[in-house]
Amino acid sequence: MRKETKGSRRQAAASPIRKPAPARRLQVTEPGELLEFLLAKLAPQGRNSIKSMLAHGQIAVDDRIEKQYNHPLRPGQTVTVSKTRSSASAPLVGLRILHEDDAVIVVHKDAGLLSIATAQETELTAYRQLTAHVRQADPKARIFVLHRLDRETSGVMMFAKSEQIQKKMQDNWKDVVTERKYVALVEGLVKKASGTISSWLKETSTLKMYSSPVANDGQHAITHYKVLRASRNYSLVELELETGRKNQIRVHMQDIGHPIASDKKYGAKTKPFSRLGLHARVLAFEHPTTGKPMRFETDIPKPFLSQFKEETR
Repeated sequence: MRKETKGSRRQAAASPIRKPAPARRLQVTEPGELLEFLLAKLAPQGRNSIKSMLAHGQIAVDDRIEKQYNHPLRPGQTVTVSKTRSSASAPLVGLRILHEDDAVIVVHKDAGLLSIATAQETELTAYRQLTAHVRQADPKARIFVLHRLDRETSGVMMFAKSEQIQKKMQDNWKDVVTERKYVALVEGLVKKASGTISSWLKETSTLKMYSSPVANDGQHAITHYKVLRASRNYSLVELELETGRKNQIRVHMQDIGHPIASDKKYGAKTKPFSRLGLHARVLAFEHPTTGKPMRFETDIPKPFLSQFKEETR
């Protein structure tokens, strides 16, 4: 047992245990965005310092932790600023949040991650991770699926944060979603610079989609394409969906004789990388509550572009 000395008693007396500083409560008197409000109220603290506080869960709006710098504020709300960081949350795996507000959450999903599990699958998914994310601030919070990306397709997708928003957006999907573009690395040289593919899609008993040779037999699918780069072995094409059918792009690329790279299921003979050569690059929509136009664009995956490096030297 350690013997207490006069020196140790003096040191203890000189270093009392400090209680954490009380949180500051700030009243909102006019509409605006959270970051601008905090910059005004917490001056001379800088933008990076305040963004760090947001990221570490030190800011709450009406006692609910808020991490989005552009979160809208309205008069009468209370913003709480804590000096202590919230407990660290589990990092997102294969997923990056691009935007989040009270109505929707927009993310970038990596290839290899399921959007949502089926009854037979219990592995980590985008849906499961985002549910855990929103429940950090509200244990009762839920998210709702608006659309999906195949496991091996990367890119932008979004979820609703209430059943009402989900229904509103899905019921008016063609009007709400103003732009939805993909890029694909496809096999062979696509000679026609642009074009439109239209067919009627059906599904086999083995869950594979195909274009029916009979008009009006199945779900009508329309895909517009434009060639961005081309070589003898591969072409990089931009695709815009007029309809959003299951495996639509994969079937249509096979239909014109240029299946997506690494897509053995739909006729690919080459595998330049371990993932599917398809990426959801652009998603634009009208915000379901504000009506404000929202647009998210991501980079073309580097493995797609690397197939053309030798020709650009």
